[in-house]
Amino acid sequence: MNTLFGDQIANKVRKINIFTKRLMNSSISGDYLSAFKSSGLEFDQIREYQYGDDVRFIDWNSSAKSGKIMLKQYISERDRTIILMIDVSLSTFYSSCAEIKKDMIAQVAATLAFVANNNKDRVGVIFFSDQIECFIPPKRSNLHIGRIIEKIFALEPKGSKTNIDVALNFLVGLKKRNAIVFMLSDFIDIESDYSKILRVVRCEYDFIAIKFLDKCEKNFYNLGLLEVQDIETNNSFLLDTRNNLDLLLKTRLIEQKRMFEKQKIDMLELTVGRPFINVFINFFKQRIRRQI
Repeated sequence: MNTLFGDQIANKVRKINIFTKRLMNSSISGDYLSAFKSSGLEFDQIREYQYGDDVRFIDWNSSAKSGKIMLKQYISERDRTIILMIDVSLSTFYSSCAEIKKDMIAQVAATLAFVANNNKDRVGVIFFSDQIECFIPPKRSNLHIGRIIEKIFALEPKGSKTNIDVALNFLVGLKKRNAIVFMLSDFIDIESDYSKILRVVRCEYDFIAIKFLDKCEKNFYNLGLLEVQDIETNNSFLLDTRNNLDLLLKTRLIEQKRMFEKQKIDMLELTVGRPFINVFINFFKQRIRRQI
């Protein structure tokens, strides 16, 4: 790795560290803990209440003595495992705005990794394209999280296309039963049918799909005939934007959403270039309500 590239990575990691540490003071950390409870909890310590913490754990006796709202903090009796599945195919380099999908995927992955580590969870990562590019087994430590973040920026994939079926089969083969899995991808996969393996994944894991969309994937302007190039295959062709392209794009999104709904798998849609924290907070709160 050359010095300039290494400095660029270090700068990106530094910015994400600052960004995610600020989030720890928001409600996302407490919402995350409440939304993904494990089978049992063990008392850890009493600390001051932070915005977003679960009010059910407030210690009223300690609060009365100290004059502050105090909280009983618990840790999982059984280690909780978080697995991030990160799409590194070439389609993640596409964008119609200043930010590319790859950078937003990195921000979201880093946020989830830091929040999970802050809650003493083990974090592992599967990087995939049309093959498994790299697997980092789940561990728990600040050093481990730092290595994961650096890998997100430094990894140079060997494959160019996307094969979600390959990635999900690898996940099932890990046999990390009951782990929480976040798959971060644009889900542009025209070569594999992964609907069947999704059924297995749903039974083995708490699986959440996070889909990254460019605004052009929802609405495309009428620009007549365009000569375009597929970034994953390098094939060039003429694209007619005048007839039914919008309808085709929307139909694809609807069909994909229905497939995940049929398997009772949560899917979050994030638009590249737009803030994502409120989307996560709302998602975590929905999961909390489902548990009540």
